[in-house]
Amino acid sequence: MMTDLTDFAGLIPAERGLCVVSTVRADTTVQSSVVNAGVLEHPVTAQGVVGFAVRDGARKLANLRARPRATIVIRTGWQWVAAEGPVELAGPADDLDGLGPDGLRVLLRDVFTAAGGEHDDWETYDRVMAEERRVAVLVTPDRVYSNA
Repeated sequence: MMTDLTDFAGLIPAERGLCVVSTVRADTTVQSSVVNAGVLEHPVTAQGVVGFAVRDGARKLANLRARPRATIVIRTGWQWVAAEGPVELAGPADDLDGLGPDGLRVLLRDVFTAAGGEHDDWETYDRVMAEERRVAVLVTPDRVYSNA
């Protein structure tokens, strides 16, 4: 059933944004892993996107750099919503056109809070994200569907 990101966002609180993201390997097989994700506004276009953060060096990041498309699924109980589409990356080695000099720090915070995260010490959070060379992944869905 076709749906929209409102339905995706509605499931985030139940599982604290726990989702399965699938990317495509060079041999065209599918690689899936678990991430915390949330729905937020794209920092440049203000369009609704699904965002998550990955550590530099992760296999899914290499897949996304080479083939920038993903499917991400959130579920709670028997209810699920999938969003699939092209991705944009924002990180130390991945410039996102239009993102200002302080944009990555703010974007990583926005992704974290959209996934249901809370933090008492944002300076420490920012430092750890920078040390881990975290990359924000933004999925702009061209399809959103569910079993509801």
